[in-house]
Amino acid sequence: MRLSPVILTVVIASLAYSTPPEMAFSRLLPAAPALAASMWPVLPTVLLGTVCLLLMIGLSLVFPDLGTWWTAAGIIAVTVAAAYGSHLRLQRERTLFQVRLVADAAQQVVLSPMPRRFGNVEIESLYLAAAAEARIGGDFYEAADTPYGVRLLIGDVRGKGLPAVGAAAAIVNAFREAAYDEADLVAVARRLDASSSRYNAAFPSDGVMERFATALLVQIPHEGCRIDILNCGHPPPLLLHQGDLHTLETAAPSPLLSLAELIGDDYHVDTYDCAPGDLLLLYTDGVAETRARDGEFFPLASWMQRQPAMPPRELLSALHRDLLRYSRGRLDDDIAALAVLRR
Repeated sequence: MRLSPVILTVVIASLAYSTPPEMAFSRLLPAAPALAASMWPVLPTVLLGTVCLLLMIGLSLVFPDLGTWWTAAGIIAVTVAAAYGSHLRLQRERTLFQVRLVADAAQQVVLSPMPRRFGNVEIESLYLAAAAEARIGGDFYEAADTPYGVRLLIGDVRGKGLPAVGAAAAIVNAFREAAYDEADLVAVARRLDASSSRYNAAFPSDGVMERFATALLVQIPHEGCRIDILNCGHPPPLLLHQGDLHTLETAAPSPLLSLAELIGDDYHVDTYDCAPGDLLLLYTDGVAETRARDGEFFPLASWMQRQPAMPPRELLSALHRDLLRYSRGRLDDDIAALAVLRR
């Protein structure tokens, strides 16, 4: 691809030399510097335009009736425009590179690196931004090894852009403190709600609807075989137990984050049995709502049921591959998932 402008120049010059003058292939020479502008820096683009101009002058010595001056003027004009276009493209690429560096730094702050291994609990993560340039959106997750067990957080802020990222960061930072300080998941949820409400008060939403977030808190005690779950309006996790799939629906949904003042702060914790070897999948709605071209949602439950026993990393790699294949590489929403294996 990088050599295609040179190849195009050689092909056009060869055709112009080997065909009758009436076919006037030489008039295509301005296309070479125009193509170079899309992939080359300014100086090589200008040099290629100069080569094309010299080729045109050389062809005019062989075929005097080619209309040399008109084509030469076209080559010069296109080369100048191509050089300017190449300059603008390089500026945009440098700006995009800096933006991606900032996005990568923000991702490291909001989304902690995975995988992690806390005793007999292995955790792997998956994150896909709907906009590839953004690198990060309103989906968030975190894991912490606390005195009360391994605690997990996954959630989704309503909205996109920097306000959603800021709201997600406020929630994750509150979880990183509360997960160690609070003995009860309900107290952790109240801390997250307070942090989310403070952020929304400081940075109000531009839209008509208030900014809120769904969240799922999971606690895996160090001793015993159980899972405690507090669900604040989030999609229920999936538990793969000895080949059987269980959807861990909550008996009483808890209020979404930043909405407790409106609908009350009645939080409810559900407890489920588990066993060594069980695989738990936490995910945001972007996973279950990934659409094919015909509008059908990704069949997450049946997909999970078909998966053989595998480590969390391999499970999320397969999920990543199949989501992109199902949507033909076009994601409508951010995607986040945590796979948790209790060994």
